[in-house]
Amino acid sequence: MLSASAVAYGAATIVNAIATGKGAALGVDLWTKAKVELTDEPGIIEGRILSDPGEDTNLIHKIVMRVLRRFGLEGEHGAFVETDSNIPIARGMKSSSAAANAVSLATLAALGRKLRDLEVVKLGVEAAKDAGVTVTGAFDDACASYFGNIVVTDNVAQKVKRRFVVDREYTVLFHVPSSKAYTAQSDVEKIKRVAPLVNIAHREALLGRYWAAMTFNGLIYSMALGYDIKAAVNALGAGAVAAGISGKGPAVAAVVREDSIAEVKEAWNAYEGELIQARVNRVKAHVVGKDDD
Repeated sequence: MLSASAVAYGAATIVNAIATGKGAALGVDLWTKAKVELTDEPGIIEGRILSDPGEDTNLIHKIVMRVLRRFGLEGEHGAFVETDSNIPIARGMKSSSAAANAVSLATLAALGRKLRDLEVVKLGVEAAKDAGVTVTGAFDDACASYFGNIVVTDNVAQKVKRRFVVDREYTVLFHVPSSKAYTAQSDVEKIKRVAPLVNIAHREALLGRYWAAMTFNGLIYSMALGYDIKAAVNALGAGAVAAGISGKGPAVAAVVREDSIAEVKEAWNAYEGELIQARVNRVKAHVVGKDDD
């Protein structure tokens, strides 16, 4: 049967869209790869997450079905899907968005079909809603994962308001606690109380002051969700240009110049958890292989 593979990338939050429906995100070069093999068993979609086998594969099922239905092929094919990733799941590092983009692209390639970039992104966003892994559809995260660099979005309207190319080399450090925090379990009503402040952060991002927006957003959501702000504050004190909780946490992201990497790492040594180092990503999600057996 036909099979294809694709890769999409991770992201860090600049403005979390849960409170207002408007967000912004920064692409990073962490990755998720997906291989999709079409079968002749309609309705049967089997998924395996190699990097975290205990995780639910419902998102994979929803994505493949969305793509098949887009072309009226749900009565002809099922699929076997494997994903692998170096993005920790449910830590705020956009693992779901990366998986959605990679599986969507690989399914399209296996079918021999093409869609415009934003159509691919939207298929994944709608599938994520179907699977219940997102509150807003995470359109901002999905766009940053797919396109790289910085995107500022209206998630409700599914529109990209602005895109910024990061014009210098930055390292993005993540402090990743061992605990998981699933977006679908967030207390949305409580979070919406900080919407006026989040609107300010979003406006700053639209004006190109995205590092200030990222730090302000991190402080707002840390207070709303009850997270300690010390890791972000200590990163800023060690020279980070921006720092704050990524997504709904618990990971904290810091954007760091080359000459401050060691200092920020040292500041975070006092905290339990994993430290992951990435770079700003400027590469679009893409197909990496196709087979016709």
